[in-house]
Amino acid sequence: MTTQQILAFSVIAVMMAVFIWDRFRYDVVACCALVVAVTVGIVPVDQAFSGFSDDIVIIVGSALVVSAGVARSGIVDMAIKKFFPNLNTLHTQLALLMIVVAVLSAFIKNIGALAIMMPVAFQFARKSGASPSKYLMPMAFAALLGGLMTQIGTSPNIVVSRIRQELTGESFTMFDFTPMGAILAFVGITFLLFFHWLVPSRTKQNDSLEEAVEITNYTSEVMITPLSTVLEKTVAELLKIGDGEVIANAVLRGPSRMAPFPDLILRENDVVLLEGPSKALDRMVSGGRLQLSGKPLMENGQAQADVISIEAIITQDSPLKGLSAKELALSYTRGVNLLAISRHGERLKQRLGTITLMAGDVIVLQGSRKNMPTVMQDFSLLPLAQREVLLGTRRQAFIPLIILALAMGTTAVGLAPVPVAFFAAALGMVVFRAIPLTDFYKSVDGPILVMLAALIPVSDSLRTSGGSELIAGWLGQAAATLPAWGAIGLILITAMAVTPFLNNAATVLVMGPIAASFATNLGFRPEPFLMAVAIGAGCDFLTPVGHQCNTLVFGPGGYKFSDYPRLGLPLSFLIIVVSVPALLYIWPVN
Repeated sequence: MTTQQILAFSVIAVMMAVFIWDRFRYDVVACCALVVAVTVGIVPVDQAFSGFSDDIVIIVGSALVVSAGVARSGIVDMAIKKFFPNLNTLHTQLALLMIVVAVLSAFIKNIGALAIMMPVAFQFARKSGASPSKYLMPMAFAALLGGLMTQIGTSPNIVVSRIRQELTGESFTMFDFTPMGAILAFVGITFLLFFHWLVPSRTKQNDSLEEAVEITNYTSEVMITPLSTVLEKTVAELLKIGDGEVIANAVLRGPSRMAPFPDLILRENDVVLLEGPSKALDRMVSGGRLQLSGKPLMENGQAQADVISIEAIITQDSPLKGLSAKELALSYTRGVNLLAISRHGERLKQRLGTITLMAGDVIVLQGSRKNMPTVMQDFSLLPLAQREVLLGTRRQAFIPLIILALAMGTTAVGLAPVPVAFFAAALGMVVFRAIPLTDFYKSVDGPILVMLAALIPVSDSLRTSGGSELIAGWLGQAAATLPAWGAIGLILITAMAVTPFLNNAATVLVMGPIAASFATNLGFRPEPFLMAVAIGAGCDFLTPVGHQCNTLVFGPGGYKFSDYPRLGLPLSFLIIVVSVPALLYIWPVN
């Protein structure tokens, strides 16, 4: 081994050890590894920041934005309520998510399939009371397994098809991968379904202040309109939309105030006083097509386009203190609506307009984005962690799905590469107002992208120093003395081990020709060995950096580096045990 190769192996080994130690944040560790790699000379100075322009960084960042846009649209809630109203247990929810992700991944980019279903996972987690971490890692692994089923499902399959074309003059076809892929997807998803408990319950590691502050007892009022989905239905059916997080305090029908019994039938123009978190109230308002209190906000005779809702605290100096919303007539005098009120330690059962506001009350105000700062300043209001809420805001339900479908379609037919298509999709979310610009930057998980950008040149030092060729040479010598099943198993294991450092496509480019050449030297057909390389490169379950799908769920799931091998190592072992005999049966060596 040369000095450069020793240094490359050493830096990567120490970096992985510190990752697993988990005493320092992952982006800091990655940046330190990059600085050390540049200092010792295994990463050239002019290549130190090449990772920031890498396609993987663009794909992951864009996918996070697209996923946030789909989640914000509310289409996820509607789909769950319509098609899976009684899917309440973690096992059934996880089974549905993994099967859908795997099937989608066979025909579209697996990171796109994962981005579509991540919002569903968060909804299921909230509904079942489980941590999102219980769903996201199994879903990411299911996306990798699903990609094995077709030629276009994952990059290693495409690359290995090209290698076979160059070697034999005949490429793998679209569904040559399906028998092996289907077997591995079935076995893998079954394992994940029964052993998901290996994943610990985690919370997001980088929670911002606004995510940490959660008001759980907002009081709001809604009106039943002719368009409401709960018209002529019971109060129980209305509350079902809120998944048990919202309670009804009263139903007002004309001058009468009625107790909200579960079997009470809701009539047109009924006003329901509700209490619950703002997110749950928003789901109820959007899912039930209810009308919030307040007047339509108009500008020059037309409905205001850029309407937002903000949580704010009434200070001791606020002129709102001691007055009610009815007395203030906020809709007419300032162009804002009072949507909800929360008072610590007290349950409010009056109509919003009649509640006398007090210092310390948290209120939700709705108004135009350009007008809201002036209102906040004039009334001496403090924004709650500068958090914008969804309650009372207008959203385009199907726009995010259309944008995502166009992005996936253009990549499928070859009109645009994946990074460009996903970047355009993320931009489309802002242009068509599917997600506010402020939420756009919140959705881009900075620490994850910095970690990726720093790791890319460090990992590439294994290739530039000749370390990957050294591994390939050792592999060829060892495999030459093994029987067919042993050689295939060695190829598979090596591809799995190398993928986190070379990325899956590069692993196939390095390992594919070597596997085919010594298969030929041993008198075997190259196809099972090429398939083994594709499977190994496509099944990186051991780290969050070997594949974009693993990286995509790393931050939202709150995972640690050491969490991946807890579930991924036994899954990898299972894939190896199943793959070797299956390959020998489906693709005989002679």
